[in-house]
Order: sequence, then C-alpha cells, then structure tokens
Amino acid sequence: MSRFNWDIHGQFRPLCASCNRLITFASLIYFLLAMALGYLYLFPVIQTSGILESIESNGTCNVFEGSWIYDESYPLYNASNCPFAEPGWNCWANGRKDGDYAKWRWKPKGCDLPRFNARAFLEKFCGKRVVFVGDSLGRAQWESFICLLMAGVEDKKSVFEVSGHKITKTIRFLGVRFSSFNLSIDFYRSVFLVQHGPSPRNAPKWVKRTLRVDMMDDISKEWIDSDILMFNSGGWWTNDRLFHKMGCYFQVGNSLEMGMPVTAGYRRALHTWASWAETMINTTRTRVFFKTFEANHWSGKNWNTCEVTARPSSDTNGREKNELSDIIVEVVKKMRIPVTLLHVRKMSAFRGDGHVGRWSDNPSKPDCSHWCLPGVPETWNELLFSFLLPLY
Repeated sequence: MSRFNWDIHGQFRPLCASCNRLITFASLIYFLLAMALGYLYLFPVIQTSGILESIESNGTCNVFEGSWIYDESYPLYNASNCPFAEPGWNCWANGRKDGDYAKWRWKPKGCDLPRFNARAFLEKFCGKRVVFVGDSLGRAQWESFICLLMAGVEDKKSVFEVSGHKITKTIRFLGVRFSSFNLSIDFYRSVFLVQHGPSPRNAPKWVKRTLRVDMMDDISKEWIDSDILMFNSGGWWTNDRLFHKMGCYFQVGNSLEMGMPVTAGYRRALHTWASWAETMINTTRTRVFFKTFEANHWSGKNWNTCEVTARPSSDTNGREKNELSDIIVEVVKKMRIPVTLLHVRKMSAFRGDGHVGRWSDNPSKPDCSHWCLPGVPETWNELLFSFLLPLY
C-alpha cells in the first residue's frame, strides 16, 4: 500500500510541475491585463484613433475645422474655486447667470478632440517646466491651464505662486508651482515679443516709445530653459493702440521707421522671433507652439460696440480672416525648427457668446476681446494637451 501511494505520487509529480508552470503563466497574463486596464483608465485620451495625425492636420481630420456642440458635462472647473483665475474674467461670479457659454465644446469634422485629463498630464509631465509667453489672451490660456490641472491635485495647498503674487495684469512674470509633481507653469508678459523701449534722441515729439522689431524682448533669455513653450501676440498690434494711444513707432537698428505700417512691423518682429527660436531653442528638449490671433467681436461704426450673443453663431461672418494670423502661418511654415501652430482664429470667430462683455470687475467698460473663464480658452488647452500627451 505504501509503495502504491509513492508510485501514484511519483506519477503526479510531472503533472504538478505543469500546473505550477500554468499558474505562473496565468498570473503573468493577469498582471499584464491589469496593467493595460490601469493604463487605459489613466490615459483614456490616447485611445482616440488618429489623434496625432488629426492634430497635426496632415491626416483625414483637420481639428481646426469643425463646430461647437453643447455638452452638459462642461465646464471642467469652477473659477470661483481656482485662486489663479482672474476675478475680472469670472463671468458667472460677476453676474452672468445663463451659464451656457461654458458648456460648448469643439467638435472637429471627422474626429473627436480628447477631453482634458488633469491627472494624466500631471503624472506624464512630472519634473517639467511649461512656459506661456504673450499678452492677456495668452495669460487667459495660462490661467485656464492651471485651473484645469488643479482638478487633478488632492492637496490644493501644494499649488502656489512662487513669489506670492496675486494674478494681475501688469506683472511681467507669474509662476505657479505644482510641488507634489515638481511641475512649473510660468507666464511671461511680453505683448510684442520684441524689445519695447524709449524713443531715440532727436525723435519727433509725438514719438514717446519705440518697438525694436529687430531685437527680442530683454526677458527672452528666461524662456529658453523649458520643456513646453507656448507663444502668442497680436492684441496690441493696432494703429490706434500703437501710434495714437501709446505714441509708439517702429525702430530697426538706430533708424526710426515712421512710415512702417503695423502689418510690416509685425512681420519683421515675427521674423526676429523665428530667428531667435531657431538659434536659441533646443528642440530635442523643448516643444514650441504658437497660437494665432483670436477673433474679437467688437462691432459698430468705430468697432467700439460690444454685444455678447446668447449662443455661438453658425457663421463666422468674415471674422476668421485676419492679416496678423496669416503672417503667423506664413512665418511658422518657413522655420527651420518644428513649431506647432494652434490655428484657432476660425474656431474663435463663432464664439461671440464667450466674451466677458459687461460681466467683469469693471462693467462700465464692456469687453469683447477677452473670454470668460471657464469658457473658450479650455479648448486651446485641450488642443495643447492632445498634441503633447502622445509624445511623452
């Protein structure tokens, strides 16, 4: 009996070994499946088919062509709960009660724009530095970006402005630190990108300032050490603002170019920026973006009437046409380094409903240039997010 049992046990030994191997293999498959499901949970946006081709607009889907559709799941944050959102752009808190302006999302023709995933970005870009450079429209995108990311942070106190500054219009540098992720999101106020300074000696009395369109802004050295670099410029480039209100004219070298039109000055400034970027930016590390000039919705004989609509329009009414945006496209296409263009001009032309209007901290001055937060700028950041996440 004893020997018989040993024989049986001996026959079972190879079978048990096979079972052990089978169990090990099944465990490995289970582990890999669990990892895959976890990845899909954390990074759902990557599952959008063809997103990289779509965003680069070289596939069948151009994400800059499409329409705005109503979506009850928006907005993605509450500006009143985000200390980095400028109070003057918090339209809801300033009395606008329809709320629908924040519930429209961009739907490209032939594909979908992925929803912003704060946690995925924070984990993917841990230890990185993101820099926004430009005017107040660029700062609005920067504020929107930070408020979107705040949704992925459990300890809100771990997010702070590095110098203790409140968000204001005039400070040249604002830096927000997500300390739990060693992530910096910075903004540099450089409305022209090129050097703005006093008029040269012997200039006519009406020349108060000059724009050195052949020389970069003196703070440009601060932008270089970055992983993501987003530029915009356009809102200040008008005859009325430059020549009449500021008494500011263009300068090249020591020569005051009194007859240079705004569009020629802008083109020269962008070529200066492009040359600087090609020389100074290490594109093996830094991804460079440039956003085209967003549409405003001023109307009237002197373009001084601001009437905010109740919903997006079905037609751009010609507002998608803009010479400054065309110059940006022209310059970027000829650059020797990769620069991603966010061509948002046409997208924004539909959104006469999205402006601050009279719902600001100064309702006596209606605003049809800037956007309510939350609102339209979230779409610029969803575009940016879609470009970036598949690349890291």
